[in-house]
Amino acid sequence: MTSSSPLAIQTQGLTKVYGRKAVVSAIDLAVPKHSIFGFLGQNGAGKSTTMKMLIGAIRPSQGEGLVCGHDIQRDSLAVRQRIGYLAQDIRFYPDLTPRETLQFCANFYPPQSGKLTQRINEVLELVGLRDKADRQIQGFSGGERQRLGIAQACIHKPNLVILDEPVSALDPMGRYDVLQIMQNLRQYTTIFFSTHILSDVQKICDRVAIIDQGILVTQGTIESVLSADKGIVYNVTTKGDTDAVQRTLMQQPWITSLNTRMSAGQLHWEIGVTDEHWAETRLLRLLLQEPQVQVSQFGRKTYQLEDIFVNLVAGESR
Repeated sequence: MTSSSPLAIQTQGLTKVYGRKAVVSAIDLAVPKHSIFGFLGQNGAGKSTTMKMLIGAIRPSQGEGLVCGHDIQRDSLAVRQRIGYLAQDIRFYPDLTPRETLQFCANFYPPQSGKLTQRINEVLELVGLRDKADRQIQGFSGGERQRLGIAQACIHKPNLVILDEPVSALDPMGRYDVLQIMQNLRQYTTIFFSTHILSDVQKICDRVAIIDQGILVTQGTIESVLSADKGIVYNVTTKGDTDAVQRTLMQQPWITSLNTRMSAGQLHWEIGVTDEHWAETRLLRLLLQEPQVQVSQFGRKTYQLEDIFVNLVAGESR
């Protein structure tokens, strides 16, 4: 691995063994800079262990990794200076205010050339706590505490922010606020976060990795993971006599599968194709070439991350 890589995180064979049990086994991660990367898995899958290896909290049993261009074992101090980390169970001194908390956290990093007050105001504004900067934390809601946790993780302008289950304990409004903050952060840094709320990942992530029982089962862009092994499929709904159209479609070399079902007087098609361009330019035209056929729905089939997760992880467990 090279320190000049365009990746914020790069690991090869990252492994952690406790006793005779491999909690994390041969993980190869590739997290591009300025991406939002979702790290998914069931409870006990190895997510937190992997993240602790990345931040230098525990040493790998085998393998290697670079974080922000620095070796996670030989240069752990340099790694910690360049990352922000939010643990799953964040704790604060309840009698302090957000401003005092951020001043305290900033002492663990190199001085910011006399601009600490300005930086504290910036991050409080970023997480929506500027109007509560001088209130005691003991009266804060769970969502407000989580936003303050993100603020303390960002106080030193890190190149990478690692968040362990940042929204798992929040209500829908709190989750929305935190996800919005993460989207706003991406222009300044890379975000790597673990979660089991799959709908959130599909909303904001560029890339995703799924870990199961310590093994990485898939990794890639959201689009590639959602379409993996599914191919390109179009959903079509029609009315009318479609026998001639079906014969025509089955003769097309770029159509790989054709399944239909009748419901409420309409015929629902699932048409697999090898080429999206051909589907967009010719498929609808072929369907409409018979005047007695009416098309009420036409579009590429979309998949939900939850379906893929169940197929890859929960399905195998069952």
